[in-house]
Formats: sequence, structure tokens, C-alpha cells
Amino acid sequence: MIEYRTLRVALLGAGSVGSQVARLLLENREELAARSGADLQLVGIAVRNLDAKRDVELPRELYTTDAETLIVGADIVIELMGGIEPAKTYILQALNAGADVITGNKALLAEHGAEIFGAAEQVGAEVYYEAAVAAAIPIIRPLRDSLAGDNIKRILAIVNGSTNYILDRMDRFGDSMADAQKTAFELGFLEADPTLDVEGYDAAQKATLLASLAFHSSVPASGVHREGISQITPEQIQAAKDAGYVIKLLAIAERITDEDGTEGVSARVYPALVDRNHPLASVHGGNNAVFVEAEAAGPLMFYGAGAGGVQTASAILGDLVSAARRHVAGGPGLGESTHADLPLLPIGSVTTKYQISLLVTDRPGVLARIAGILSDGGVSVETVQQTVQPGEEDDATGTATLVIGTHAAREAALQATVEALTASEDTQAVVSVLRVEGAE
Repeated sequence: MIEYRTLRVALLGAGSVGSQVARLLLENREELAARSGADLQLVGIAVRNLDAKRDVELPRELYTTDAETLIVGADIVIELMGGIEPAKTYILQALNAGADVITGNKALLAEHGAEIFGAAEQVGAEVYYEAAVAAAIPIIRPLRDSLAGDNIKRILAIVNGSTNYILDRMDRFGDSMADAQKTAFELGFLEADPTLDVEGYDAAQKATLLASLAFHSSVPASGVHREGISQITPEQIQAAKDAGYVIKLLAIAERITDEDGTEGVSARVYPALVDRNHPLASVHGGNNAVFVEAEAAGPLMFYGAGAGGVQTASAILGDLVSAARRHVAGGPGLGESTHADLPLLPIGSVTTKYQISLLVTDRPGVLARIAGILSDGGVSVETVQQTVQPGEEDDATGTATLVIGTHAAREAALQATVEALTASEDTQAVVSVLRVEGAE
């Protein structure tokens, strides 16, 4: 019979994910030992309330409210409490004691990742965070290990299932934003306060992690350009359909070059138009997907459940096996790679295509004048769709809706052009400006 080295595992948090991690760790202990080469002993679960109702029935003697004592002596600490504090304090305590840390805490890593990874490197420990970006979908290890010999050009990611569910309802079933949010809330896709999801904060935190890892540079969360989906209308959804697109909230990490030749990183989140033939267009419901464009490997897509207790637990246990194997093999942990040290470039440096929707006064020459404004701004027109709404009988003019598709242009040039369009006497309103992503 094989005798395995025992590794003590401390779990912080017993919510929907933590309770599933504990259950699977206890039920599959022998199998996990065979896979990792170590006997993984769950020594305790730190919780705030011993009497709270749990999703999974576990031995009561495992629970404790004394997290600090539990951390002492642990070889591996799994943090699933969420939030910034006390999670940050506990993680730093664990690292300073030489323990490896596994976490799914995207908000904490986005805001304080440099400090946490620095603490790990000082003591030769390692931080694992596969579950922090796309739950069950493996993306951290593929970027860090499998694609380590390649150059990543761009990542386009649907990493918030709530917003994908809402936009998918609007696109496939014709729901309004309010109705789609109501259904999402009833099904558990959306919290009572939807701000974190709907306004893109959750996706922006994940964009920080993806950009930092893919481009070996420190990308602060404060520098990620963020727009949410709350202003998306059924009319925009229909205009996208008419042009062959679907609207998705994308987290984008891209290596770009500014006009002055500066090479850097763009990290941004916004609702974007995706061609219906692109793989990301087929991501429905609450699912997530990460589309990676690599220099040698070409396009790759990782797809699956982006949330859920047992699904996220799968990623946590994968990290646990990796951490255990490192302990068995010995040697220092793998630190954060920031050797490229590329600057984070502003949104104005991004080049992409656009779809501009305008309400204009329907009178002779208006289309030519609008095209002239775009041309003067360095934005060339690729397509135009025009819908005319006649005026009253005693009015010689009506209103026209123009949906203009552009060729690729710099964001800075586009924004200046939109200001000029807004000021034009022909323009009644700039209804929307959406970016096109995923095109060559």
C-alpha cells in the first residue's frame, strides 16, 4: 500500500463553493491522493457563524470561527470567503507562514494582486486562482503553462454569465432590458443589486487578471476602461441583427501599439458587436467563454459554466492537486510574471470598427454632409442603413435613422467625430455608438 505524505488543508468559507469543495475533498480523498501524490487532510473550515444553514451537510467538528489558528500549521489554505477583508489579511498570514494559497477572489486579486503575489514570492509559496476568472473553465493554467512558449495577441472573453443571460434573452426572445433582468433575478443569475454585473465591474476585475497574465505586465484594475449594458435597448439589438451581429459584454485584453509607436496593453470592458459567425456569438444563457488569439497556436476558445458551486469547486480542486504536487516535488512556487512591464494604454489608443446610430432630419444632402463629417474626422464609412419616418402633412421634412458601419479607426478619432456629429444641425440625436470586436 502506498504511503502518502500528509498535507494539511485549511478552508476559509463554507458558502455555495466552499461547502462543495469540502464535500468533494472528503468524498474523493483517496482518488485525490493518487492524483497528487499526497494525502490531503481537511483540518478545518473557518466560518463566521457556526449555526448558519449550509448547502452541504459536513461534520460539525470541522467548523471553527478561529480562522487565524486554523491557518497556523496549514500547508495549503483555500480562501473562499470573498470580499477584501478579512480575506486579504488571512491570505497574507498564510503566505507569510509559508503556505500555498488557493483563491477564487477576483476582486481581491484585481485590487491587491501585486502585494499578494509579492508576499508569495518572498517566501517561495504560490498563489493559485483558476476559479477567479471563469469558474469551471480552465484558462489560467492554459495561459500560464500551455501557451507559455507562444505570444498572445488578444483575448476576447464573456466572463459574466448574468449579463450574457440578459443580452441573450433580448437577442433571442425579444425581451426588454427590464424583463430580461427580472427573469435573470428570478433564476438566480442576478443579485438584488445588479450593479456589479450589469455595469461591468465584475468583468473588469477579470479583465485585469487576464491582461496581467497574458502580457506579463502589471495591469491595475483602476486602468481598465469599463462600460456596462444598462443602456442597451431592443432597438440596438435589432440594428445589430440587421447588420449580422449580436451584442455581447466583452472583457478584452489586447497588445496594441499607440500612434506614437508605444507598445502596450489595452484592457477594457464594454458591450460590443460580434459577428454571428464568430464562436463567441453562439455562447448562450449564463455560460462563459474565453477566446484567445495566439501567434503560433492561432484562435482557441475555452467554453463552459462560468458560475455555480460544484462547477467552481472543480477549478479549486484542480488547483489543490497542482499545489499538492508542487509540495511533493519540492522547490519554490511559480511567481507572478511581469517581466514584459508593458504600459497600460488608454482607450483612445484602441483601433476597431464601429456602428453609429443617428437620428437626423430627412432633407436633401444630409447623408453627404454626415459622410463628410466622418471623413473629416478620419473615419471612413463601410455601410449605411437608412430608415425614413415621414413628417406631418404640413411639414416638408421627416426624421431618418442612419445606422453607419465604419472601417477600423482609432477610438480617439471616433470620439472626436461623434462630438462633431452631435453638433451638426442635421443631427437630432446620436442614439448609440457600439464597437465591433472579433473582426480581423
